[in-house]
Amino acid sequence: MSWVILTSRPGDLDQTATPHKIITSKDYLTHPSLFRGQAPKIINLSSSYSYQSRGYYASLLASSRGHKVIPSVETLIDLSARKLYENALPELEQTLNRCRKEIGGSFPQRVSIFFGIGPSKAWDRFARLLFDWFRAPALEVAIEDGEWATIRKIGFLPLARMKEDEKTRFLDGLDTYTSRQWRDKKARTPARYTFATLIDPQEELPPSSVSSLKHWSRIAEKMGVEIEPIGKKDLARLANFDALFIRETTSISNHTYRFARRAEQEGMPVIDDPLSMIRCTNKVYLNELMAAHRVPVPPTVMISGPTDLQAAADKLGFPLVLKIPDSAFSRGVKKAANMEELQKLATKWLEGSDLLIAQKYMPTDFDWRIGVLGGKPLFSVQYLMAKKHWQIVNHDRRGKPDEGGFRAFTLAQTPEHVVDIAVRAARCIGDGLYGVDLKETPEGVFVIEVNDNPNLEHGCEDAGEKDEVWIKLTQWFLDRLERAGR
Repeated sequence: MSWVILTSRPGDLDQTATPHKIITSKDYLTHPSLFRGQAPKIINLSSSYSYQSRGYYASLLASSRGHKVIPSVETLIDLSARKLYENALPELEQTLNRCRKEIGGSFPQRVSIFFGIGPSKAWDRFARLLFDWFRAPALEVAIEDGEWATIRKIGFLPLARMKEDEKTRFLDGLDTYTSRQWRDKKARTPARYTFATLIDPQEELPPSSVSSLKHWSRIAEKMGVEIEPIGKKDLARLANFDALFIRETTSISNHTYRFARRAEQEGMPVIDDPLSMIRCTNKVYLNELMAAHRVPVPPTVMISGPTDLQAAADKLGFPLVLKIPDSAFSRGVKKAANMEELQKLATKWLEGSDLLIAQKYMPTDFDWRIGVLGGKPLFSVQYLMAKKHWQIVNHDRRGKPDEGGFRAFTLAQTPEHVVDIAVRAARCIGDGLYGVDLKETPEGVFVIEVNDNPNLEHGCEDAGEKDEVWIKLTQWFLDRLERAGR
């Protein structure tokens, strides 16, 4: 997907200043077929965004043509009058005043913010928040300094009113905003869409490594899709993409949930979607959902207080497994060998959670992990237990977590009943991407967990079905974009 910049007049922005196509808003409005069959991203730099002006209509009609645009017509309306944006002022002013010391103790009468970037690093927090509230290329904020600085006005800053140093900053911000980290300059297929991939390169156990995502990028490129990594500070940029794939460990209490919610609000296909996060991150909910749909799960006892511990011991015997409802990567999952250990562990965990679940201990040499996408099986792998440990990840080992090995299978090689149960479990959750963990025992196959954010590593989960895994993943997003007419 290409970038197109709209200006009021041909000379407002020198074509040599940016590699992106520059046209006037008039040409954009009067030639509706100009980008037919494409999905450009529009940066509207018109000199006026007033109601029914060319700048206003450019943003309005961009949405009807299926083009991404900043500022959107909603932003134009929001900033047209103080009463329409005053609900944003308390949070903005609080963040502004927190920057006072870094900025030097006092504030200027005006500050210009370009693509969420201020005149210096000291303005970073305020500039990013402003751009999160109002996605516009160039904004001007009038400030009244005092013991508590207040914002008098927020408005657009047209190119014609920029000072020379501001225009230099603007062009730097434009370059940063439109840059592509994983773009292949030798791309043979023009990108129709750009998918954002939320990652944290510093995460200890990410669901996908950067190298695996680069592998996906090469495959997606052949299908007309460009993959771009984003981080937790890029929420304000999210609306400029067509889809979101979250590759950080998810939690409804951190930024991953906010990204999923924002993507859903923008009408973008997203993995993981917010509802799947809510459903999968809570093992209490999962257990009841599986039981209600007659999906086999290990014998389970809900624990809400010390009085439930004896019932768990009587029904499940020892050892048993105790779980915190919201946990990932085998964290918050412990084995209790006797009543003393159970009481000690439950007492500690009940301080932070009103409910725990206890399950029958089912020792196996491996757990099946069946990937399910859109209600259909995607991949099959066996995760082996960590060395001298009963889980696939040993977090008790000093240093880095110790992970067991794996064995990859094609779906055809996987026992049919294992795949069937996994698909049934995933369909209880939704239509996205899930990793279903199952134990195969002499008593049958049992679902241990359904993960909304399953590992997807090149050379592991895709070792059985090869690149078909990544092709199907890309096609899942494309199908939903095409259904939405985007």
